[in-house]
Amino acid sequence: MSSLNKAMIIGRLGQDPEVRYTQNNTAVATLSVATSEKYKDRNGEWQENTEWHRVVAWGRTAEICQEYLKKGSLVYFEGPIQTREWEDKEGQKRYTTEIKALTMQMLDTKGGGTGGGGFQEPSKEPKSAAKPVEIGSDFDDMDDDLPF
Repeated sequence: MSSLNKAMIIGRLGQDPEVRYTQNNTAVATLSVATSEKYKDRNGEWQENTEWHRVVAWGRTAEICQEYLKKGSLVYFEGPIQTREWEDKEGQKRYTTEIKALTMQMLDTKGGGTGGGGFQEPSKEPKSAAKPVEIGSDFDDMDDDLPF
């Protein structure tokens, strides 16, 4: 494998999802997700460091974000990190780095109002026919002439 670009975050939304539509009527949701780290400093005092992430979801994933997520929702996102470039109104080049959400899973309990289910954008790649194999207790019945 030559490279891997994959981010996985679990955090809380800082605001309700912002959804707009492209000219082709494709939904695009922009989300602000906070992840926090707690640690003890040298004096033994608890400190918290919060990092904010920009997440963008497209299509049906964006619509589900709009329908079920709200400020404070606990959610899992997975996808590649991408940097985009555009020109602002003054002609200045601007950049933004974001996580393109290919997988989203709501982690709040049902009582939390956002449900506990998950959603994954359907893949364009064909599904593998492989199924999980259950390993029984008859491991000793294997042949001794395995090549490894």
